[in-house]
This record gives sequence, C-alpha cells and structure tokens, in this order.
Amino acid sequence: MIFDKLRKFDVLFDSPELDCPPVFSSGDVVSGRVLLEVTGVMRVESLKLHAEGFAKVHWTESRSAGSSTAYTQNYSDEVEYLNRREVLLQADNGQLTVLMAGRHEFPFSFQLPEETLVTSFEGKHGSIRYWVKAKLHRPWSTVKKIKKEFTVIEPIDINTPALLAPQAGTKDKMARAWYRNFGQVNVTAKIDRKGYTPGEVIPVFAEFDNSTSRSIVPKAYITQTQTFIARGTMKQKRSVVATLCGDIVGARSRETWHGRAIKIPPLGPSILQCRIIKVEYMLKVCVDVPGTSKLCLELPLVIGTIPLHPFGSRTSSVSSQYSVNLDWLRMAIPEQPEPPPEYSAVVSDEEAEQRNSASPPQPAEDLSGILERPLQAFVQEFRFRPPPVYSVIDPNPQPYNIRPRCMTC
Repeated sequence: MIFDKLRKFDVLFDSPELDCPPVFSSGDVVSGRVLLEVTGVMRVESLKLHAEGFAKVHWTESRSAGSSTAYTQNYSDEVEYLNRREVLLQADNGQLTVLMAGRHEFPFSFQLPEETLVTSFEGKHGSIRYWVKAKLHRPWSTVKKIKKEFTVIEPIDINTPALLAPQAGTKDKMARAWYRNFGQVNVTAKIDRKGYTPGEVIPVFAEFDNSTSRSIVPKAYITQTQTFIARGTMKQKRSVVATLCGDIVGARSRETWHGRAIKIPPLGPSILQCRIIKVEYMLKVCVDVPGTSKLCLELPLVIGTIPLHPFGSRTSSVSSQYSVNLDWLRMAIPEQPEPPPEYSAVVSDEEAEQRNSASPPQPAEDLSGILERPLQAFVQEFRFRPPPVYSVIDPNPQPYNIRPRCMTC
C-alpha cells in the first residue's frame, strides 16, 4: 500500500548544538528541513510548510439564571503573531512528482516578524505557541501532516535604567482582635533593583518595628501572577514560587534584615506586552501577627533574560546569545528548597476582601506549587555574562637579560 512507502516524515530545525533545540526572537531567521524517507517509488502532489504563532486563552464559568437553571459561559480570545506559508515541492505544470526510494530533504527558511513577538508560554487558561506544520499531499491518499513547535524568547535586558532602579516602601498596621488594640507594626523594605534573572539571589533589606504586645514572624515571598483576558473579563492564577522566613521578633522590639537572601528559582521571564496574557512577579515582605490579620508590603519585580553585567547593555539576538551559552536556559537549582506555601497564606484578609469585591466571584483554584513552566526546558546552571576578553600580551615587549642562577647561592 502507499502508506507503507513512507517510512519517516519529520521536521528538523537547524541548531548549532545537536542536543539543544534552537531559541529565536523577533527578526531571527528560522531554518531547517523536512525529511522524507520512502521505501519505494512514491508520487507526490505537493509538500507545503505553514508557520504559525498564536496567543490563545480559554476558560469556562458556571452561571445561574434562576433557582433551577444553570448554564456555562465560555471565554476565549486569541492574538496572531506569525502566519507564513511556503511550498517546498510542487510541479509547475500540476503534474505529480516522483520520489525514488531513499532519503529526501527539503530545506526551508523564513524570517520572524521584525515587530516584537511574545515569549513562549504554557499556562492553565492559555498559551503562547509557535510551530511549523508540514503537509504532504499524495494522490488517492489522505494528507499527511506533522507539526513541530519551536521556542521564542523575547529579550528583557535588566541593564536598563528602569529595571536598575531600587525598589523600596514602608507600611504599618494596627494589630486588632475583637476590638482590642495590641499595638502597631511597621515594615520598611528595600531591594537593590527591579530587574533580576532566574538563579540570582535578591538581597532583602528590611526593618520590622514591633510595638505590639505579641511576637511577630517576618517572611518574604516571590509571587507569580498569570492574567488571562477575554471579552472584557479577567481570569487570574497566583502562586508563591520562593519563600524566606525570618526570626521571631519579640513584643516591643525591632529586627533588621541586612540583605537576607531569597533565591529566584527557574522561572519564565515576565510577559507584559501581550494583550490577552500577562505574567507578573512581586516580592512580598509580610509579617504574621498571631490572632490578627497579615501585614504585607509589595515590591514589583521583572524577571528578565539578559543578566546584569558591569559594562553596560549589550544588544544581540536571543538566538545568538543562547547558542553561545544555552546552560542559562536549562537551569536547575542545586539545592532542594522547601516547598512554597499556598498563595492564600500570603494574601492578607483585607487584600482578599478588596479583590473579591473588585472582581466577580470565581471558582476556587488549586494555587499550590509552582505554576506551569512557560518553556519546555529551563536553565541548568546560572552564569553571569563574562567580561570582554582583554589581551594579556604586551604589544611593545622589552627584551630581558636573563642570567643563569648560581647553584651555590
């Protein structure tokens, strides 16, 4: 049968490293080849390639129209970022092309749009995906299809003035329980900058002034918020991805953090330019006061892709950067940190009430654990970018008079 003649049908991307899939950004050239292995003579009408990229969101919510009537409301939207078609094999006169037994490769190459794309992402209610699809048309046979996804990462250089600016804030709260005041708690916190990359350590400088009659427990969290937007409605999923617990601060005492370290785990970069999907990060410095509500101070974070370096910003394509040092994209934290708490343990009661009143009630979600990874593989080891290579050879060497060393000295 004709199906038996097609032994292998695959799409292969050109990659500088065999074990590492390529990574692209806007304006890069995506190249590769479509592979056909046939066991006998095979007639082909055409071989076509279709490259696509979409951001899509979808979720459902249950609605009540009365005491005994309920229905399901669907929310969905999509944004197109890439749509390109290419014919790899087709006779000009409409005749069939005969392929002999053996291996056949059909190269392809196309350029991604110059305008800014959005980083690949996988979430609970949406995704941002890019792929190429090859279609093989043969007479008296169904169309054979194969789809191969590729990764797009839009660079976020943290070496910019906005992301290098320090972040600081202060917040206080009167601790009350059953109409009884226990005193006031004041929290002041600061971090060196707004932009960080996965694997870095954030030194947290904070001061906790406990004027209450009870002990308090200071903590810090890194939270991730995924926001999905469709038809004017917003769906969010929040998670705690890193934690830091401080020492107990006794009643009417003060505690200071002189750069307490909280490490950023393997995370996808911030997504801020997509109309329907956003990924945002926050550093929360909180105080647990027994018997009363939580006090939380929020400092915004941006997770970037180009690490901090002391020689100013460098500009180059993401594919060229990662082809040189792809270990950054496959990072794994060597130690095993304790699992982060649920997001509900970080949000104060007042914040929860404000958010519930500002948005319609939604079904409870499982917010435990780290969210879905936006990329197929993340970084195995974090390394800062090396400084420029400087020559250690003197361009104007001077002759030296070398005398043999006296053996009797």
